[in-house]
Amino acid sequence: MFAARDLSSPVEAVRDEYAPDVRIVDCERDFETLPPAQAEELGLFADALEPASYPADWLPADAPKLLARYASSDFTVGMPGDGSVVWTRQTDPPTVIVKPRVEGSPESFIDFLLAEALVELDLEVPEHFIGFFEETYPDLNRAVPLDSNGTYQVAAALYGGWVGLQTCEVFADWHGDHPELADAWQDAGTRLEDRVSGLPRAVARGETEFADATELACAAIKHAIELPAPFAALDTDAYRDHGPEYAIRWAEKTFDSLAD
Repeated sequence: MFAARDLSSPVEAVRDEYAPDVRIVDCERDFETLPPAQAEELGLFADALEPASYPADWLPADAPKLLARYASSDFTVGMPGDGSVVWTRQTDPPTVIVKPRVEGSPESFIDFLLAEALVELDLEVPEHFIGFFEETYPDLNRAVPLDSNGTYQVAAALYGGWVGLQTCEVFADWHGDHPELADAWQDAGTRLEDRVSGLPRAVARGETEFADATELACAAIKHAIELPAPFAALDTDAYRDHGPEYAIRWAEKTFDSLAD
């Protein structure tokens, strides 16, 4: 199921600097959430397994089943929206998992994704948005007038944007120490610029769902791209400093404005 991954020199350098104990493995098949039996195979690369769990009252009654299972005491790794590279602290030491879907992507971009995971581990941000919103997630659920899956997508995007505010500061300083990775970071951002700038028009015309637009805009934050309204309000020190409270207030104001 898993095999140790050979790393390029730029990724090795980042691992040495930010997360020297982390294990990086390839997974033989794509996944959104690994069921416990398969997740436990990570124990072959770890000294211990430490399943995470969260209080049931942090979840609204209509929370998606996968989220409820993730919050339970079951040992599950990965969730929808995690992308091609996922990391977990439920293993000791932590593990970064590369999914087969990265095949065909430029090696420089894959290296950036791996480096990004290592930086996030070093920042000690929560593994999932439920660890970010905690007991306030039902408040976000009330603020977002979408179905449970749409709310999940918005929550994951908002959390990703908050993390991106922190990783962006790290990536911006890499031109000297890690130039190949800095170039990959900048190139990925350049490719997003036109899509991001056109989001308000796409949403207004019904060409893009608001949850999809939020996901793309928040993903762009880590690339230091200028965001259009209403997403520009998320690319701020206030969001970085106030986190969940700010995200919920942003959702309330934004969806009230859309309703008007």
